[in-house]
Amino acid sequence: MMDAKQRYTLTARTLHWLMAVMLLGMLGLGFYMQGLPLSPQKLQIYSWHKWAGITVFLLAVLRLAWRVAHRPPALPSHMGRAAIALAHLAHGLLYALMLIIPLSGWLMSSAMGFQTVWFGVLPLPDLLGRDRELAQLLGQVHLALNWSLIVLVAGHVLAVLKHQFWDRDGILARMTFSFSRPR
Repeated sequence: MMDAKQRYTLTARTLHWLMAVMLLGMLGLGFYMQGLPLSPQKLQIYSWHKWAGITVFLLAVLRLAWRVAHRPPALPSHMGRAAIALAHLAHGLLYALMLIIPLSGWLMSSAMGFQTVWFGVLPLPDLLGRDRELAQLLGQVHLALNWSLIVLVAGHVLAVLKHQFWDRDGILARMTFSFSRPR
């Protein structure tokens, strides 16, 4: 059993896994909806995607605030300086993408002239005026950022698997849920 000081807080773990599920769902939904013909169903799916994107943005802000206020557990002592620097860089980029991707979608939606209405109830301000060329550019940026997220998440998962099965240092247990009391 892992010592409580070596684990992330329950809030950090909950936010991590909630965000992981939401991001994977958002990626899947985003790629799925691209191929749909124009229809009321496609417009509804776009609305859901936008609602979820704003929710991801807000959760990312909350998660970042939690991370700043609650120091994460130290990385394993066997990790070299380069590996630690790479881990910090990857985490920083993941946080940045969790903020920038929803923002780029909101900007794109604004430039397309489609207001974002969070959960169909709260209209959010358009961040840009209507501009078709800018909307197309922002669409390309949004897609490129999502592919960057996919690559980073794949690297993150591979790093966790390396730690779990090669290093056997228990780094995965720091972020998973335990049904027994910590020591």
